[in-house]
Amino acid sequence: MSTVVYLNGQRIDYENAKVSVEDRGFQFGDGLYEVVHIYSGRFFYLDRHLARLQNGAKEIYLDLDFGLNNLEKVCRQAVKESGFKDASAYIQVTRGAAVRQHAFPKESSCTWVVIVRESKGNPQEFYENGITCITVPDERWSRCNIKTVQLLANCIAKEKAQRAGSFEAIFHRGGSVIEGSSSNVFIVKDNKLITHPVNNKILNGITRGVVLEIADKNDIKYSEEVFCMDDLFDADEVFLTGTTTEIMPVVKVDGKIIGDGIPGKLTKTVQKYYQEYIRTVDC
Repeated sequence: MSTVVYLNGQRIDYENAKVSVEDRGFQFGDGLYEVVHIYSGRFFYLDRHLARLQNGAKEIYLDLDFGLNNLEKVCRQAVKESGFKDASAYIQVTRGAAVRQHAFPKESSCTWVVIVRESKGNPQEFYENGITCITVPDERWSRCNIKTVQLLANCIAKEKAQRAGSFEAIFHRGGSVIEGSSSNVFIVKDNKLITHPVNNKILNGITRGVVLEIADKNDIKYSEEVFCMDDLFDADEVFLTGTTTEIMPVVKVDGKIIGDGIPGKLTKTVQKYYQEYIRTVDC
């Protein structure tokens, strides 16, 4: 079992997988990506990830000339060939190679890559005991709803978190809490889930959506609304969501203890229901 790479629909050894020096993803960050989790050989909402990829492509005037059905087939084939039971499939699509100029080239073919790796997940103690976060000003562009490869601001934020000994950096803008550098943020107040509404300031995470479905199906109160830094610090519970993050409890932010300083009751409930989704979803 080893990492499997498909480049433009062809299986290639990892060491030999190369793209042009004039690929627009390399030169401009002109591309999109998705990360899909595979549990026990089953895709966790590959269809939703591909739908988001397609929506993002429309937003940046990118023609997915290879076809989404073809991409789906390659993803499934790559996972099968990898032999991994639990894995992640990284998908990246760029506008392709062209002579460097800011305007989109009139003729170019997408560069598309699928990389399947074994997923070992986060330490179990993170989910049982909770993690810490820091907050940072949101200095990203204003189209965070598009999952582009332009992630330098996110990388800087994540690096600040790691240097502070924390798991994640939470963005804030104008006093409002937005999302994490690679996650969405939920707070719990009076047994109610609250998360930032879907707009251009956040990425509408697949796992975020699953949590709201869990809430709907299990009569858990929730609201999609803007909340401030004080709401974050005064929350009864806080947790993060994401494809590889899953449902991650937060017990301390900027050195301030959240709630009782341990993962809360509602967070544990959501974790429980999420694990049930993992055992049943295959699409």
